[in-house]
Amino acid sequence: MNFLFLKDLFGVFKFLEVVYERVRRLLVPPKAYSWQTLIYLSIFSWFASSLAVGYIKDVISFFGWLFLIAGTSWYTTDDPLRIPGTFMPVGAVVTGFLVSVFAFGQGEDVITPRTIVLWPTISALITAIPEFFEGSGTDVQTQIPKPEIRQRLIVMVASCMILSCWIQFYFVTDNWLRQYPSLQADNFKQSTFVIRTESPDKIPANGVVILDKLQPLVEEQVAGRPWSQVERWLINADQQVGNLGRRVIERNLAKYEEKELWVVRPRVVNTKSGYTLDLLSIWTGPSSNPRGFYLKKSCRVDPIAARANSSIANVSKPDKATVAEIECDRLPKFIAGSPPAQQ
Repeated sequence: MNFLFLKDLFGVFKFLEVVYERVRRLLVPPKAYSWQTLIYLSIFSWFASSLAVGYIKDVISFFGWLFLIAGTSWYTTDDPLRIPGTFMPVGAVVTGFLVSVFAFGQGEDVITPRTIVLWPTISALITAIPEFFEGSGTDVQTQIPKPEIRQRLIVMVASCMILSCWIQFYFVTDNWLRQYPSLQADNFKQSTFVIRTESPDKIPANGVVILDKLQPLVEEQVAGRPWSQVERWLINADQQVGNLGRRVIERNLAKYEEKELWVVRPRVVNTKSGYTLDLLSIWTGPSSNPRGFYLKKSCRVDPIAARANSSIANVSKPDKATVAEIECDRLPKFIAGSPPAQQ
């Protein structure tokens, strides 16, 4: 029993010794001119830059990045592990990422869309550059790669540039959907490039916001007002509602580029008892439907007898007898197609 315990204990010590030796070999530079030295210089530069201020901080940080890129590139190309199916070393991908972050990072936001977009192309260029040189580290001469190598380099660089273009296309599309979120309610079944991964919005949210914010402003202009005054307001409804709609759009959609593509128009229809006032938020931007779409919220405007204690200033007594009542739909409706003509 004791013999087995000692055997297991020696096995653990042997394992720890192997781990220690590998860690020591990784961390201790075998000579001054090694990749570990460059990595340690980058760490020292990072520490020194954290204590510095002004342009000295930027200079130290700049050299820290250079040490980190050179050390990483050296380590990952000593015994390159290549990406399956290609001759691109994994080290070139890592170095390409560091170069892209160093060149195109912005302040604390080091990983930007441009960093990601240019990463594959920079990695391909880093892979290709050594093919134009030959010799040892102290005796380097330029050369033109052999035809078969040139062909591989051209295919590799072109493939990576295409990959960068597709990544850029993703960011462009994502930015469009952020600035024009109403497009997410559209149909992309006919699109060759865009595949929807989430359930589509049933109704454009910004169109709903416009009508929900517009409704109380219209009610304020109509509810409880003398009926004759409300009828004159409805005659000029196109201008009145249009002005209110522009105020709503400027106030609630200011952060979206699509605010220029929404317009508000009313439709007024006589009924037996009064009027039907349709509030329309119309999308004028691109759509899979050639006739576009719009949202509608209907309001019924009817005359009612004024209450006895009702006080309305600056109107004659006959006008006080009848005032307007307005009642709007709770939810707007989404309608595909052109809005109805003004009557």
